[in-house]
Amino acid sequence: MRSETRKNTKRVPSFRKLLRTSKIKLDNKLKNKQYKQQSAAKKYRKEQKKLREAVRDAISRKPFPLEEYKKKQVGKFGKREEDEEEDALPLDMMDEDDLKLMEDLAQKASFLTRDLSSNEPVHVKKRKRESVIDKYEKVPRRMQTEPEKEVIHLLPIKDKGGIIPQTVEKPVVNVAQDEEEDTEEMEEEEDFSEEPLPVFTPEEMAAQRRQKLQERKMHIAALASAILSEPDNNIKKLKELRAMLMEQDPNVAVIVRKLVMVSLMEVFKDIVPSYKIRPLTEAEKATKVKKETQKLREFEEGLVSQYKFYLENLEQTIKDWKQRKLKKSNVISLKAYKGLAEIAVKCLCELLVALPHFNFHNNIIVLIVPLMNDASKMISELCFEAVKKLFKQDKLGYASLGVVKVISGLVRGRNYDVRPEVLKVFLHLRIKEVELQKDSEDIAPKKKFMTYKEKRKNLSRMQRKWKKAEEKLERELLEAEASESKEKKLKLHTETLNIVFVTYFRILKKAQKSPLLPAVLEGLAKFAHLINVEFFDDLLIVLHSLIASGGLSYRESLHCILSAFHILSGQGDVLNIDPMKFYTHLYKTLFSLHAGGTNGDTEIVLQCLDVMFAKRRKQVSQQRALAFLKRLSTLALHVLPNSSVGILATNRVLMQTFPKMDLLLDNESQGSGVYLPELDEPEHCNAQNTALWELHLLQRHYHPTVQKFAAHLIVGAPTEGSGALSLDLSQRPATELFEAYSMRGMTFNPPVASVTPRRKVPSHLSHWMCSRCQPPLNVQ
Repeated sequence: MRSETRKNTKRVPSFRKLLRTSKIKLDNKLKNKQYKQQSAAKKYRKEQKKLREAVRDAISRKPFPLEEYKKKQVGKFGKREEDEEEDALPLDMMDEDDLKLMEDLAQKASFLTRDLSSNEPVHVKKRKRESVIDKYEKVPRRMQTEPEKEVIHLLPIKDKGGIIPQTVEKPVVNVAQDEEEDTEEMEEEEDFSEEPLPVFTPEEMAAQRRQKLQERKMHIAALASAILSEPDNNIKKLKELRAMLMEQDPNVAVIVRKLVMVSLMEVFKDIVPSYKIRPLTEAEKATKVKKETQKLREFEEGLVSQYKFYLENLEQTIKDWKQRKLKKSNVISLKAYKGLAEIAVKCLCELLVALPHFNFHNNIIVLIVPLMNDASKMISELCFEAVKKLFKQDKLGYASLGVVKVISGLVRGRNYDVRPEVLKVFLHLRIKEVELQKDSEDIAPKKKFMTYKEKRKNLSRMQRKWKKAEEKLERELLEAEASESKEKKLKLHTETLNIVFVTYFRILKKAQKSPLLPAVLEGLAKFAHLINVEFFDDLLIVLHSLIASGGLSYRESLHCILSAFHILSGQGDVLNIDPMKFYTHLYKTLFSLHAGGTNGDTEIVLQCLDVMFAKRRKQVSQQRALAFLKRLSTLALHVLPNSSVGILATNRVLMQTFPKMDLLLDNESQGSGVYLPELDEPEHCNAQNTALWELHLLQRHYHPTVQKFAAHLIVGAPTEGSGALSLDLSQRPATELFEAYSMRGMTFNPPVASVTPRRKVPSHLSHWMCSRCQPPLNVQ
């Protein structure tokens, strides 16, 4: 019996077991209990409802007992017969056998008078009919079970007898009472909402807005200064500051969000370390470390997570603006989203340039590069400038390689339908052989060694000997590090250039009529000396076919020529290729330059002439040099002063580089034939039979620098003597002079000296002054 009672009674959990139980398990138990209580109460209510319905049915029905029928069968048969005659069929229409059968059945009458609602079988023994109340009392029913009360376990009490667990019943919430309270609260709210809101004047609203804005600014400043003063201890305040990006007050939401974006950007730029933070492995997390190390790990983990959430917020702001989406709260209008998106792009651009070494830099690149092709001019320019800065300051090449990869994928993914400026960014890459030595010196750590006097003063003889050996070893290590970084940089640059050239060659092959072609040709002109020699022949054929097709503009054809000569002047020296067709095309199209819109193309022409003559003087004939010298002198009369100065500087280089150029300064013709200026073949136009008469006209030019160059060339372009140029003109290349004397800003270089106007003499004094100025007459 005791064992049965022990099994039935519920065992109270011990205190230790309660401590071991997790919070989630306790919550699940509590939910299960509540669910069971609710289901038990619901079931109880259903049973009560069924019982009430059964009582109503039992009261409404009045069954006809069989005993009463037998008693009334003898005495009242005649009366019943009369009543039945009205409703039943007439008996004289039935046979005698049928009538007898009906009378026998009427005497039994069990299937007619039986209570059909009962569950008793038909062939049971007849019982004495019971009353309706007694029948209802015999219906099986359940006792009303109250829902199980929920128990809250408290801290136990310990006495001499042991540990006594303490529990308290949790009060059951009455649903009906809660509903009544809710309805009362709703009514109160409706009554409260019916009260009229206070109406503010515009001045009061503006003052209230200024006050709110000032409070938010002070809060932002306090949080930012606290984080900057002690980043290790106040890293959690970054979350509080970032939460202000979700400002819900419509009066100040836009300005507050902008301020928080910029503040967070400046805070991250200041507190981010100079290394990339990597996630800890499971083994590192399991090992015990010092308090300082654990504190540093927590700081780094919090910094990376908050930085990630901040970048996600910026990205979501830009996406909402791009997709023209509004949040459910509608705190900010659609027009204000553009301003928020611009600030978000500015912050991303600043982080792209300032933190190229930190986490999520590739994610920022993926966000910024597609915005370079954005329809908004302001946003695209912001992204262009950021990428240019990144290229210029990237010494190793990691960040540049990431940007180039994304740009190449963007151009290919958009089917070459991007803005030309996206490809022009490649021109700012720091990939030059000249800069490698300089950058490796900048990257190599500089170690300061002790001088000989310091060693004699501070160290003994033995210490000086050890110090000398130590410094020698350190120098060798530094050299090894510098060479290693140089090799790494060359490898990164090679990979970057491969991607750039693959992009260029795809456009040359598949999209020759694309607006990207000028940018491609310009890029090839800059990086052509770095192309592999195997591609030279094919590339020159493609460039010549582009020029011969006639579908290029003048500037694009100049870029083709410049690219071809850059290829031939670098590693292409070993190739036996005569680029006469490129010389002929440039000679033929020189007069396309004039003082109008094509004046800006003079810079590319000067670059082509420098590569074609100065760097390839051994491969150029005298006839070709004379023809170009004559045509360039004629062209100097048709262009603006800065172009004239650049062209005359190029003529000076030609006269000093090639011998017998002074033939054109003599009136007597050399050789047979007549000069044919309209002929487009520089080798066969007989330029040796003409003279540079244009220099006499240029000596009377209104620009003083053009006059100096013309006078210098007339005397044979001497390097010394009275006819020589000053150092500031003679040592500067033609392209630099073209930029120096440019008139883009509507300014004249050198500035025109102001002339003081002569004072006008009054009319009444003019006769007196004339009489004073006349010589005296000799009167005889």
